[in-house]
Amino acid sequence: MQPPKSVTAIILVLAFFPACGLGFGATLDDLVKQGDVYDLKFNPTEALKFYLPAEHMDPKNASLLLRIARQYRHQMADGPSVNEKSRQSGLALDYAKRAVAIAPKDSEAQLSIAICHAKSLDLYGNKEKMEALRQIRTLTDRAISLDSENDLAWYILGRWHQRVAEIGGLKRKLAEMTYGDLPKATNDEAVKCFRKAISLKANRSVYYVDLGITYAAMGNKGDARKCIEKGLTLPSTGKDDPETKRRGRETMSSLN
Repeated sequence: MQPPKSVTAIILVLAFFPACGLGFGATLDDLVKQGDVYDLKFNPTEALKFYLPAEHMDPKNASLLLRIARQYRHQMADGPSVNEKSRQSGLALDYAKRAVAIAPKDSEAQLSIAICHAKSLDLYGNKEKMEALRQIRTLTDRAISLDSENDLAWYILGRWHQRVAEIGGLKRKLAEMTYGDLPKATNDEAVKCFRKAISLKANRSVYYVDLGITYAAMGNKGDARKCIEKGLTLPSTGKDDPETKRRGRETMSSLN
């Protein structure tokens, strides 16, 4: 006979406490705060040791679900195999969708699904990739409509324009004939989005680096160097910052 779900949940929570170093009396806030410590260190394995027990206490906490989705995205980035990356991607997307179901008017929740798709593009087949690109655009637009000062949403929208604009005309036309049209994307729009993100948060290195990379694609070498150099001087504050800076340095070397 299976134990009731409530009992199972309690057992799972209790099982986590010894590993977490917290006593049975730990509150939801205690767990989230300790998880946040590891979140800031980009240590998703440790962060989940606190966030997952917290989820059992409050499974409809949208903010917590978004934290968990972020940890699975981080794990996906470091996954040892395509299968493992795909598994982590699915978990991240599931938690992000649960957050949206609970808080549909939360800008961060809408953006979380977009980020999940953006980080999983290389795992998708062609049909899935085209649909994901449409979803990213729709969701980032929605996130911005809910919070026009969401700097990360403007950045993700800029990356969308940047990436779609990179697709050659013939390749894009053939893909659209098979899988459906994509919204129009241009480097000019990417520049506007990156500049908006910078106006909202001027100390985020990747905003400058990707702005510079876009200028380089447009043939504007002077502004490309200026923006990338600025971005490279700023500290890394995100999980993907080192990779973006690597792309920036690669772009800089191509400008010489």
